Amino acid sequence: MRKLCILLAAVLVCAAFQFPSANSMAEQAAAPALTVSLTAPAIRDWLETVPASGWLKPWQEAIIASETSGLRITDVLVDVGSVVTKGQTLARLSQDSVLSDLRKQAAAVVIAKAKLTKAKSNADRARQLRSSGALSDEKITEYFADEQTATASLASEEAALDSEKIKLAQTTITAADDGLITSRSGDLGAVVSTGTELFRMVRQQRVEWQAEVSARYLPRISEGLSVAINGPDGHAIAGKVRLVGPSVSTDTSRAIVYVALPSEVRPHTGLYVTGNIELRTTPALTVPETAIVFRDGISYVFTAGEDKRVRRVRVETGRRNDGEVEINSGINRSANVVTSGGAFLSDNDLVKIAKKN
Repeated sequence: MRKLCILLAAVLVCAAFQFPSANSMAEQAAAPALTVSLTAPAIRDWLETVPASGWLKPWQEAIIASETSGLRITDVLVDVGSVVTKGQTLARLSQDSVLSDLRKQAAAVVIAKAKLTKAKSNADRARQLRSSGALSDEKITEYFADEQTATASLASEEAALDSEKIKLAQTTITAADDGLITSRSGDLGAVVSTGTELFRMVRQQRVEWQAEVSARYLPRISEGLSVAINGPDGHAIAGKVRLVGPSVSTDTSRAIVYVALPSEVRPHTGLYVTGNIELRTTPALTVPETAIVFRDGISYVFTAGEDKRVRRVRVETGRRNDGEVEINSGINRSANVVTSGGAFLSDNDLVKIAKKN
């Protein structure tokens, strides 16, 4: 019997070591899940911006074309990429046939002047002899008519001479404005027709950003607003809204906002860039980006109460700036927000609070 008691006592001692007491289990369950730092949401004055994206395009393009036809290109003086000034010669057309027509027309003007001189002399004589009866009324009328015809003929020939001079001037192709040549279609030796495009240029080298924005922002966008553009070289470009497009695409519900770039900034055209149109400065309730926890596509933060237990709170986020996120709804300024480590927490976890910022 004594041996049996000793054996039972040994079993109870082993069981005490192997199975903790209820108090021990409660103590383990109450152990903090994580040591966290807390912070209170801050109020920041942030710019309210409208995101936009679009193409860098010329402010205006100038198409330089031939104004005459049937002439051969004899000289091409500029190429793509050339910076030109207004009135600068870009190309020349053959002048041989034009000069020949010009000389011929100049001779026609001389003949018309001689005929007018003769008709004028006859008309003056008819005026002097009208009262004497030496000339019949029919002859006098004929002389007056010849004078008028010769006057009109001279005016016509002089107009034709001016036309030939214009054609001669048109054999020299000049720049319509200061700018940058972006296209050259005229080749040496080609025979041009009226309206044949020879060059295309960006007027004054001015480039603008044609930014697409959602139509819901249009009532708040006006001329003169500042714009921050993410430049193609990684550097920000400051622009100004020049014009708000008058129409909205029925396919995309987006409108075009034309943004003027500084004159000294001349990026390549045809590039697609993004940026933001700055509307106004408004207060924002912000927390660190590290406080945001994403689960199933929803944003949450964890807040801690006086009992040192955390609560998972769904929030709506807005603007982002310098490592902070705007909170539009879900918490207020009095909340104690866990700054990091939320991904390892669950709702109602007990935590150890290291510090509060």
